[in-house]
Amino acid sequence: MSTTPISRYPVPKLENLPDDIRTRILEVQEKSGFVPNVFLALAHRPAEWRAFFAYHDALMEKDSGLTKAEREMIVVATSNANGCQYCVVAHGAILRIRAKQALVADQVAINHRKADITPRQKAMLDFAMKVALDSASIGDTDFETLHGHGFTDEDIWDIGAVAAFFGLSNRMANMTGMRPNDEFYLMGRVPKQK
Repeated sequence: MSTTPISRYPVPKLENLPDDIRTRILEVQEKSGFVPNVFLALAHRPAEWRAFFAYHDALMEKDSGLTKAEREMIVVATSNANGCQYCVVAHGAILRIRAKQALVADQVAINHRKADITPRQKAMLDFAMKVALDSASIGDTDFETLHGHGFTDEDIWDIGAVAAFFGLSNRMANMTGMRPNDEFYLMGRVPKQK
């Protein structure tokens, strides 16, 4: 395990956090076996932590026309474009697990147009990248392209919202110097130890 700090900012001790935040972090630890550093690093500001994770959950945990794996694809592709090591590593791990494909996260992070994904998913990621990098140029033809792949207007909202939200997340992770947990690197690459 690395001794490198997980953030440039003070990281509160779990026992000093408000009850609701501590409870959520312990639930995540119980489920995953460790505490992802984002939960601790952002707890530096509890009110913002609550808002961040409420919006995260609203986008990433709901029923949607996008699968959970497709939402993770958006995170990985746009986070790489934004140079966010934390989100590429952490969400790459989640993508490998949700897609049940060891290679897909690396492929999507590097160049989604060459990844082993469907044409529909490539169109989704083309749009997500436009939201992340050139949102001022989005127009009706972008929506027509996505409609041609079977996406509804609500699906398109979800694509854009995930890309936009993780633009915020990427910038916060980069600004704070957030370090990915070592555990993320092997998740979904090797069989889970029993």
